[in-house]
Amino acid sequence: MNLLECLVAIAISITLLAPLIRNSGEFIARQIAYEKTQALAQDADRALELIGRSIRMAGYRNRSTFLQGEKKKSSHAEFFQIQKRIGFRESDALTVKHQLSEGTDLDCIGNVLTADRTKKNLAVQGFLVDRQASATKGQRVNGGSLICQSLDRQGRLQNTTLMNGVHRLGIEEVGGRAFKVRLEMTDGALIHQTFERTFAARNLL
Repeated sequence: MNLLECLVAIAISITLLAPLIRNSGEFIARQIAYEKTQALAQDADRALELIGRSIRMAGYRNRSTFLQGEKKKSSHAEFFQIQKRIGFRESDALTVKHQLSEGTDLDCIGNVLTADRTKKNLAVQGFLVDRQASATKGQRVNGGSLICQSLDRQGRLQNTTLMNGVHRLGIEEVGGRAFKVRLEMTDGALIHQTFERTFAARNLL
């Protein structure tokens, strides 16, 4: 086989293989996008479950409080606060307070809530979205960081990053004691998904 025949054979091979290579590249890109989408959905589900659990606990007062004669239900102002558009990309922030139950209570990072993790007999849990702490100025980031606020064993407020990839957090009251939580997730490039759930604050007026 001479040089010309080799070149012709190579050209034919490239022509035949090019569609396969292109299709393989597109398949890999779709697979990566799918895996990113699934990861964002799992993160959003986890975050919404934590936020929802806090909303349901907001204003809870244990049985001993009622036995002591404090029978009024908890108000929004005392135990539930939404701050509008104060975080990353005008995200809302949520802070809830509640007493400890007779069972096992957990804060938003999984710590068992005990008396030393309270302030004035109240546990505090908060959620906000901030710019990624590790990102340098001017660096392109894949959304902000969802921050969990809770009390340490000295009763001091601490911030812990739960996850990245949060574009925006929105919290709206939808009547009575129901609140709609809207979480927008992004990979910082092509993927942008919105997740919504509605939770009831059963212990508030």
